[in-house]
Amino acid sequence: MKLVVGLGNPGRKYQKTRHNLGFLVIDALAKEFKVKLNKIKYDSLFGEGWMDEAVILAEPMTFMNLSGKSVSKLIKKYKVDLKDTIVIYDDLNLDLGVLKIKKSGSSGGHNGIKSIIEHLQVNCFPRMRLGIGRPNEMMDLSGYVLSNFKKEENEKVSKMVLESVNALKMIFKDGIDKAMTTYNKKLIKDKT
Repeated sequence: MKLVVGLGNPGRKYQKTRHNLGFLVIDALAKEFKVKLNKIKYDSLFGEGWMDEAVILAEPMTFMNLSGKSVSKLIKKYKVDLKDTIVIYDDLNLDLGVLKIKKSGSSGGHNGIKSIIEHLQVNCFPRMRLGIGRPNEMMDLSGYVLSNFKKEENEKVSKMVLESVNALKMIFKDGIDKAMTTYNKKLIKDKT
């Protein structure tokens, strides 16, 4: 069984913000595989489906800074191995449109990942980082991540969400190593 968690903030107010990229990917994946996100339990909105194996798609309803509360409850309830838990989130340290898959790592200053690491007491779970770039010096980080994408960024965001869905399908079918080789390398090449 796999658990795929997209990080974001609940509520219409945050729906299209940079911080909700994880939710956008979960919504796209749910649509692709006809999984209904209609259960609210364990501090999450989630649905269960079948890709190459049983998969739970989840969006924590705890707000970003408390994501670990939801993720730890889902892992315990469904007895999902950490290597089969994939967390998707926005990353200020990557340019907009860049996707990076990792098997483990630090929080990199991301409060949602920090919360997950604190609740699980480990940092060895796969994650997909989605680049949102950094704001100019005039805007604070909090205001930036909670801002909507600009109209001229929407095409890049849509492509990144699509690439994320394709990368997740590859992880399910061929494993994380192949997805890392394919998508991390490809997107670095695309930037040059």
